Amino acid sequence: MYNINQSTDTKEAAAIEARRNREKERQNRFFNVRNRVMGVDVQALNNQVGDRKRREAAERSKEAAYGTSQVQYDVVVQMLEEEEADRTRRLAKKVQEFREQKQQLKNGREFSLWDPDQVWKGLPTYLSYSNTYPGPASLQYFSGEDLDRATRLRMQQGQFRYNLERQQQEQQQAKVDEIYSTPAIFLCVDALSNQLRLAMDAQATHLARLEESCRAAMMCAMANANKAQAAVQAGRQRCERQREKKANLAEIRHQSTSDLLTENPQVAQHHTAPHRVLPYCWKGMTLEQRAAIRKEQEVQRSKKEAHRQAEKTLDTEWKSQTTSSAQALLELEEQERELCAVFQRGLGSFNQQLANEQKAQQDYLNSVIYTNQPTAQYHRQFNTSSR
Repeated sequence: MYNINQSTDTKEAAAIEARRNREKERQNRFFNVRNRVMGVDVQALNNQVGDRKRREAAERSKEAAYGTSQVQYDVVVQMLEEEEADRTRRLAKKVQEFREQKQQLKNGREFSLWDPDQVWKGLPTYLSYSNTYPGPASLQYFSGEDLDRATRLRMQQGQFRYNLERQQQEQQQAKVDEIYSTPAIFLCVDALSNQLRLAMDAQATHLARLEESCRAAMMCAMANANKAQAAVQAGRQRCERQREKKANLAEIRHQSTSDLLTENPQVAQHHTAPHRVLPYCWKGMTLEQRAAIRKEQEVQRSKKEAHRQAEKTLDTEWKSQTTSSAQALLELEEQERELCAVFQRGLGSFNQQLANEQKAQQDYLNSVIYTNQPTAQYHRQFNTSSR
């Protein structure tokens, strides 16, 4: 029923075996009484101690090697310093010897403090005259004049050439002396340094040439690109000018042939409302419109004149009525004054009569009171006076 000899996968078997081993190690750690009581992994601590010791040993060996190399470097530096000091002493000695041999006072061509008359000794011989104080008319040599300039230049050039040759010879001799006086190791180092310097100079020269060629190529390419761009820009500007010129000519032709500059009144009419006009296209009124407006103005003027005449007539009538009303008012006032005068006169006579009666009554009373007259007589007199 089951195949007992079935082959298993090696990777799966290896994984199972690894898990089994890890489980065994974990069980050993858990069931180890010493580790469980102490609470630490002794093997891991021992491994850490061993790693620290190995690291310290490696550091000590490194420091020892570094110290050895530092001692060697110090020895080399001391040797180089001694060689540099020796070279400096030899150079100073050679400079002093050159000064003592070549830069003597008798070989100097500049102004000397020990011979102040050297400049006057170089003057031409024809300046020898007996008069110590000559006048201005006898001047033969002026300030700034150099009569021996050509000779002096030749002598200076010869002296310069001689000094240059001597310097070259001394430099070559110094190199030869340095080669014979220095050890072989320094000769090799100098030779290698010279070769390295020459190689670096050649490489720098080659790179400079390449850079110069690249710069020239870039400049040429940039110039060509600028020329092409300038040509394209010029063509575009030319096309733009031609297009603008054509547009201007078309605009001029349109303006000269369109209804904008003509006197066509149909241009100002509105498309949807014929009774309206377009203000920006209106050219003014026609003769018929002007005549109609003048006719309408005449009609309005005649109507206004008739209205003015009617108002004038009405004003005249009002004035006449006002005058008649004023005259009637004056007459009424005159009649009123006359009636008032009559009334005043009647009122005066009535008041006079009343006064007389009052006076008679007063007299009667007085007479009655003072004379004791009878009442009948008083009544008779009163009635008489009343009648």
